[in-house]
Amino acid sequence: MTKANFRKDLGNIFLLVFLYVLQGIPLGLIASIPMILQNRSVSYKEQAKFSFAIWPFSLKLFWAPIVDALYSSRMGRRKTWLVPMQYLIGIFMLTLSPRVNELLDTGNIGLITGVFFMLNFLAATQDIAVDGWALTMLRKENVGYASTCNSVGQTAGYFLGFVVFLALESADFCNNYLRSAGESQTYGMVTLPGFLNFWAWVFIATTTLVWIMKREKPERGVSSEKIDVISSYKGLWQILQLPNIRLTLVFLLSCKIAFAAADSVTGLKFVEMGVPKDRLALLAIPMTPLQILLPVIISRYTAGPNPMNVFIKAYPFRLVYGLVFALVVYFTPSFKLADGTFPFIYYAGIVVIYAIHQVAVYSMFVAVMAFFAQVSDPTVGGTYMTLLNTVCNMGGNWPSTLVLWLVDPLTSKSCTGGTVSNDCSSTDLKEECTKAGGKCSVDVDGYYIMIPLNHHGSLIVLGYFILNAGIVTITCFWFDEQTTH
Repeated sequence: MTKANFRKDLGNIFLLVFLYVLQGIPLGLIASIPMILQNRSVSYKEQAKFSFAIWPFSLKLFWAPIVDALYSSRMGRRKTWLVPMQYLIGIFMLTLSPRVNELLDTGNIGLITGVFFMLNFLAATQDIAVDGWALTMLRKENVGYASTCNSVGQTAGYFLGFVVFLALESADFCNNYLRSAGESQTYGMVTLPGFLNFWAWVFIATTTLVWIMKREKPERGVSSEKIDVISSYKGLWQILQLPNIRLTLVFLLSCKIAFAAADSVTGLKFVEMGVPKDRLALLAIPMTPLQILLPVIISRYTAGPNPMNVFIKAYPFRLVYGLVFALVVYFTPSFKLADGTFPFIYYAGIVVIYAIHQVAVYSMFVAVMAFFAQVSDPTVGGTYMTLLNTVCNMGGNWPSTLVLWLVDPLTSKSCTGGTVSNDCSSTDLKEECTKAGGKCSVDVDGYYIMIPLNHHGSLIVLGYFILNAGIVTITCFWFDEQTTH
């Protein structure tokens, strides 16, 4: 096996990173919407509904064979889909920008979810094309760097769409850090419509340059004869019949169950407890260099024949870290100052905790992406990579949606200190409690049950998570004993 040398593919690596940056923009933007909705007292059930907006990356397997099979030889197999999808993303953003505030003001979660689901659908289709192109754009010995390009590019794009947007959209942040004294305003320096409009034109302009300037080279080991759609789906079915693939899919669908509450609810709990959403977004700034450097560092250990060794070592650490997040959320109210703000030491502690957590997250991500790149057949590269990526995404999405949905039913509240007694289970009951001079107090928080950590402990769930960790570790060892195909 030829030793990897990224310098021989430097231009292609830069292009792949750029394409993944563009992909990360709508992903980051969609991730910011729950923070905006949480400030509008949206329930966790409604947050669960909106979480379906991120599901296209877990469903793209259904149309990946079409992307693999239908293309123009003159334009290029991957550019046939990449260019139109990126143009459509730009047009979609241009159309949405003047209407997005009105859309959010309606409070119609179903409609909001549908709109952002469509935006994510376009990004997911672009991802199929880029993943397939990465397998042939890079030299065979450098294909392991595809995961690094994915991780670095998506991280940078996500940072722009989430952190930068929420910071510049916040009036408090702009008044405190960007505007001079006496220029305070009640709005930020960037609005959601303006942000969408700007990136729409970036998509349109840069896609034109890629279309004109980048040519696709012949795909390694791929027949010049086109594969029709039916044959592509048959190929997908044949892939699913492989015993190793079946075991891999079971593994991918279950390995993230233990992280669901920590990953999907923790940030929303911080906002619920009064931590400003722009401050939470800003906490990602000191970690962004780490998130970009980590894949580069980790790829040294995942570009070889046994990338899942890294996954094995990171999994138990990340598993225990869920309990750390639960403890931080539990003690957050004790750090709150009389004026409703939080001290610097609190934010510094959160940064340190998240930074350590990211080491485990990116170790697992880069390792599993490198594994996917190694086992995928370039003949049906888009379908093969998409199958594995789709199931991997689904393995994270379905537990997160389920956890968000269950937080409210598992939470028990009561009205205390007033002249009425109710369970504060609806907006009307909350208003009734407040008008009677009472306060809705949380007796049992469903978040701690799902982590698991509550007032009574949850040894059964904790035991399941430990068992799940053992199964995952054994499966990872099995992977590394197999051949790469």
